[in-house]
Amino acid sequence: MHGLINRAIQAFVASTYGEERWNDVMNTADLGFSEFEAMLIYTDEQSQKMLSAMEKVLERPLPEILEDTGTFMVSNPQVEALRRLLRFGGVNYVEFLHSLDDLPDRARLAVADLHLPALELVENSPGQFDLLCQPGLPGFSYVLMGVLRAMADDYGDLVILDYRGVQEGAEVISVTLVETDFAEGRTFDLGAHSL
Repeated sequence: MHGLINRAIQAFVASTYGEERWNDVMNTADLGFSEFEAMLIYTDEQSQKMLSAMEKVLERPLPEILEDTGTFMVSNPQVEALRRLLRFGGVNYVEFLHSLDDLPDRARLAVADLHLPALELVENSPGQFDLLCQPGLPGFSYVLMGVLRAMADDYGDLVILDYRGVQEGAEVISVTLVETDFAEGRTFDLGAHSL
């Protein structure tokens, strides 16, 4: 797994539960190091040991932790760059959803060796979608659920998300747009501001 992904998980755990809990995770995983480097590639076994240790130490189901990680990656100011990348997908939530087909390619433009699973959005009816997540990155669909939830909040829309399991080889996330402009969304400017 790409170190950028493991590093994002590390940032979530350390920010949410504290550095000591992160150290407990890494001691339990017994990988011989305590931090992930963002630009390195780690074996699936190393990443799986970390995820298993995280579930054990935090005493929460892994899908819940990964969904919270996805929410963190969009809503936390420490990782504003991901939010910006996602917001370029559209001026509203529906346009953003339609842009997800291109997300793996956009991610590769930013980080050449970051390979995300292929995504396909199917519009079943106005406001009702299925997002198909192809295999390739264990747990990615749960992280994506958190991202989808946080982006709905970012746009100010009310959505219902439902993980529907594996269908015809792809994990399916059902997205129902209940109400647009439900709340005031976060501001977004095309130009990045430097301090």
